[in-house]
Amino acid sequence: MSIEPIQPSTFPAPKGYSNGVLVRGPHDLLVVAGQIGWGADERIVSDDFVAQFDRALANVLEVVRAAGGGPEHVVRLTMYATDKREYLDRLREVGAAYRERMGRHYPAMALVEVKGLVEDGAKIEIEATAALPRAAANEEP
Repeated sequence: MSIEPIQPSTFPAPKGYSNGVLVRGPHDLLVVAGQIGWGADERIVSDDFVAQFDRALANVLEVVRAAGGGPEHVVRLTMYATDKREYLDRLREVGAAYRERMGRHYPAMALVEVKGLVEDGAKIEIEATAALPRAAANEEP
């Protein structure tokens, strides 16, 4: 078994964490760090909850793609929201943004309401786990 960090080339260098960790073995397991709704400039894309959700999910998928996978390989999503009421009130829009990126693939999911997130202005953070097929890895364990 080997463990390697995953860093999309379009992301700024992380400070004290990895954006993803790939565990290579008989199957490749990718653990994606919590991603928020910011771009490569490390600025929150909008004050809007749905826009932040969409960008955070896009960031998760960018890490998955950098490891050789796609949305269909995501097996778990954990979402941390600063206001579950805002999430629930905007669920139809969140669902549309989700399906635009993930299609009709629904991994195990959880939503956790938190008092706050590390980055000021962040309303949602999403972390994920993906199970990548050996073919996506381009190398043997």
